Amino acid sequence: MTDTLSNPTPRTASTPTAGASRMGRSAWGRVAICVVLAVPAVVFRLTGFAPNPVVDLLVFGGAVVAASFLLAWAAEAAQKDIAGALAIAILALIAVLPEYAVDLFYAFRSGSDPAFEQFAAANMTGSNRLLLGFGWPLVVVISLLVARRYVRAGSLPASATKVLQLEQSSRLDIGFLALLAVVAFLIPLLGSIPLWFGFVLLAAFVAYLWRASKVADGDDDEEEMVGMAGNIASMPTRARRWTIVALFVVAAAVILSSAEPFAEALVSSGSALGIDSYFLVQWLAPLATEAPEFIVAALFALRGMGGAAIGTLIASKVNQWSLLVGSLPIAHVLGGGTTGGLPLDGRQVEEFMLTASQTVLGVAIIIALRFHRWSAIALVALFAVQFVVTDTSGRWVLSIVHLVAAVVVFWINRRDIAPTLAAPFRRQPAVERG
Repeated sequence: MTDTLSNPTPRTASTPTAGASRMGRSAWGRVAICVVLAVPAVVFRLTGFAPNPVVDLLVFGGAVVAASFLLAWAAEAAQKDIAGALAIAILALIAVLPEYAVDLFYAFRSGSDPAFEQFAAANMTGSNRLLLGFGWPLVVVISLLVARRYVRAGSLPASATKVLQLEQSSRLDIGFLALLAVVAFLIPLLGSIPLWFGFVLLAAFVAYLWRASKVADGDDDEEEMVGMAGNIASMPTRARRWTIVALFVVAAAVILSSAEPFAEALVSSGSALGIDSYFLVQWLAPLATEAPEFIVAALFALRGMGGAAIGTLIASKVNQWSLLVGSLPIAHVLGGGTTGGLPLDGRQVEEFMLTASQTVLGVAIIIALRFHRWSAIALVALFAVQFVVTDTSGRWVLSIVHLVAAVVVFWINRRDIAPTLAAPFRRQPAVERG
């Protein structure tokens, strides 16, 4: 994975040294901290101890965040054994598993309790807009700030501090995201997420993973890893793989045991604290579950790997619109709901419309494989507006603003529309290797 910013100087393959053949005390200390934070949640779940909703929220929320870090470290280190665009897709998928666990619980519970129908959609739309409205700009700003030191050193042109160049392999992800963004408008039009539509989205996700596995990276050298991922990646092969598997298993166990009480505590805490439960589910839950994903992407950007950083978040966006949304009606039916799928009320229709329109604008901005700093600022500004404009008319107006801005940007980048839409279907050229 290479681009102007992610490879300002020649690389060499990273080779474990004698002093880096195992994780140091500080690395194991971070793992231990995450385990310690997760232990109270496991104890609460096994004993059934639940003092009050707010305490439950803190305990189980802390466990989910801690487990998310374990997942993120293991997923990043796993790229040592999985190369290319598929690694980015898998990393993005694993990084959002905590969010999936919480959201699917709401969808499953809504099958027997209609009051939870709104929360399933709220969690998905909140996490989706948070990813694009905050995560994407965060990575871009960090990448452009990091580029300054390379510009001063003379290894990058001055333009590198204004525009982040995306990797060529991102064309596939953007193409899938563009198609999914268009299909997403069927949800507000239908007023629900039908079961058949869920299966269509799941098929799109399978197709995306298959196409990502066919994308040739074109570079035999391995990306150098630092931090926790670097510690794990530097271990001998057998020890590294067992460590990664162990982290995955522990993190998954904590998340699966904490997702349900955390989700219920979010709803109950709203009433206890006098805060709208819908607001907590839509924004607090995604902020907790996606924090490690944002940190992983930010670390990529801080290392000068801006293309890989934004590529991970774009892949996460594809995962959300395909796997997550596609799974919601299935979870709803499995929970006892009607075979028609997950119903949406008027508020949810507006939320999906706003989320889909924001996604279209995001695609328009990155379709030319360039992310300008002013585009990042505009996304953050529009994301912030939704917290001020909270009524029905405001959401529709903001959706229209997104779409009008997208049309303008698409016109500017019109030459990139056809190749991007064709990317998911085009055979990738063979890579010459010397």
